[in-house]
Amino acid sequence: MSTEQALTPSSYIEHHLGFNAKQVGDGSFWTLHIDTLVISGLLGALVFGLLWLVVRGATAGVPSKRQAFVELLVEFVDDQVKGIFHGNRHAFVAPLALTVFVWVLVMNAMDFLPPDISAWVYHNIFGQDHWRQVPTSDINATFALALSVWLLMIFFNIKVKGLGGWIHELFCSPFGTNPIIWPANFLFNLIEYVSKPLSHSLRLFGNMYAGEIIFLLLGMWAATGVTGTLFGAILGAGWGIFHILIVILQAFIFMMLTVVYMAMAHESH
Repeated sequence: MSTEQALTPSSYIEHHLGFNAKQVGDGSFWTLHIDTLVISGLLGALVFGLLWLVVRGATAGVPSKRQAFVELLVEFVDDQVKGIFHGNRHAFVAPLALTVFVWVLVMNAMDFLPPDISAWVYHNIFGQDHWRQVPTSDINATFALALSVWLLMIFFNIKVKGLGGWIHELFCSPFGTNPIIWPANFLFNLIEYVSKPLSHSLRLFGNMYAGEIIFLLLGMWAATGVTGTLFGAILGAGWGIFHILIVILQAFIFMMLTVVYMAMAHESH
């Protein structure tokens, strides 16, 4: 990237937020974001591989620091699930909540890596000019996660209530079983079903994308001179500390909404 581009906010942001995309077929519909797929896959394999190693080596005596940390994490998630989901949470819902929380958390945490240093590594070591390193700042990733939860919600609705019971709920809740108001019931439930994955995905994406843009603007300000470097470093450190809360909070909210949707699937109106 040239100096002129680096000094232009739009080109600077466009460079760092550009995707490493690969078109499939004629490119009219399918486009794979290689960076999102690679980073999210590597983070998932790394984090859950480490958790598996810790659990495999767990002992009943005095736990190691790693084991104690994992036990605290599992107990924290289990306590949150216990307050919302009243069925057999250990069969599926609690492990799902733990998976969602940890995976979203580590993907969000990629936002703490310095963008210019990361861009230099991707360019000089891996030969990639465009590489977005925060998977949750890609709407495709957050919507895929939310859509997966949505499909699980429909699956458990049918499994718990039966296909007939689920269809009956779609047309007879929440306003009653009178055939005259079936269309109103169905429309109300349709809006609810459509809004869930949209709000679930856009909330996470919006917060992470906005946070990444602020980091980039502060980084560009730091490149304007000594004064800009000083203030950019101070503001960047302050925003980084505040962003820790955002990273954790967004992962927590995404997990809690997942648990709420699973609980709703197991309960009748």
